Amino acid sequence: MTRTPPELTDRAALLRNRARVNDTRQPPFLHQIAQEEFQFRLSMVNRSFNSPAIVTGLPQLWADFLPDARVVADDPVLDLQEGAHDLVVHVMALHWSSDPVGQLVQARRALRPDGLFLGVLLGGQTLKELRSALAQAESDLTGGLSPRVLPMAEIRDLGALLQRAGLALPVADSLTQSVAYGTIQRLFDDLRAMGERNALAARRRSFTPPALFRRTEQTYAAHYSDNAGRIMATFELIFLTGWAPDASQPRPLRPGSAKVALADALGSVETPLPDQVKIPGND
Repeated sequence: MTRTPPELTDRAALLRNRARVNDTRQPPFLHQIAQEEFQFRLSMVNRSFNSPAIVTGLPQLWADFLPDARVVADDPVLDLQEGAHDLVVHVMALHWSSDPVGQLVQARRALRPDGLFLGVLLGGQTLKELRSALAQAESDLTGGLSPRVLPMAEIRDLGALLQRAGLALPVADSLTQSVAYGTIQRLFDDLRAMGERNALAARRRSFTPPALFRRTEQTYAAHYSDNAGRIMATFELIFLTGWAPDASQPRPLRPGSAKVALADALGSVETPLPDQVKIPGND
C-alpha cells in the first residue's frame, strides 16, 4: 500500500501568518531584493512578455510587480489555465510547499511553448545561526528538540527538480544576504513582517517558555555576533530559471558529431594516445 507523505506545512497557520503582513509601499527587504533581481533578469531576456502570471502567498506585496499580471495564490492546485501564459513567476512560496515538484509542474503546464519560468525561494543556508542556537538552547533546557525552523532545500537539489518538472535549460543560482540585528526580537519582527513565522505541521503547539528564548539569545550572541555585539543572520535566496520546451531551443549535439577538432579550435597540436597503455605493476 502506498503511504501518503506527511504534510510539511500547517496551511491554516501559514495563511494566518501571511494575513498579518502589512500592505506597504516598501516591501520587506528580502522581497525587495527578489523584485530587483527579477527585474534585472527580465531585462537580460531579449523578449517582451504579454501574459505574465505571478504565484505568491503575499499578493499585497506583488500585485503591482508586473503590469497586467494574473496573480494567484500558491494553493496546492494553482488557479492557472494550461498554456495561457508566456511568463510565470513563483515568488517566495516553494519553501513552504509540501509538493514543490507539483508546483513546478503546474507552472510549466501554464506556460506556452518557449515560455519562461522564474522562481525564488529561501534556501538551506537561511537562518542557520538561529537554527543552531535554538537547537542548543532547547537541548540544554529540555534534553530534546522540536521543529521550530523550516527545513529548506539546497541549491544542488533544485536544478534537478526543474528537470523533473519538465523545464528546459534549467538554472539554479543563489544570493546570500548577511544581516545584523541588535536583538533576537528584531530578527523575529522581520520574520513576522515577511509571513515567515513557524507554520510547520509538526511544530509543538504548547506555549513556549520565555526561558527558551533567553537561552537562545545568549547562545546566539556567544557564537554568532559581530565586533559591535550585534547578532548575525544569514538569508539565502535561491533563484530558479527554466523554459517550457520548444523545438526552437538550442540542443546539445550528439557525441561524435563535431565537425571541428578541439585541438584546431584551440590552435594546439593533438597528441594521439597509444593503442595500448601500460599500467605500472601489471607487466
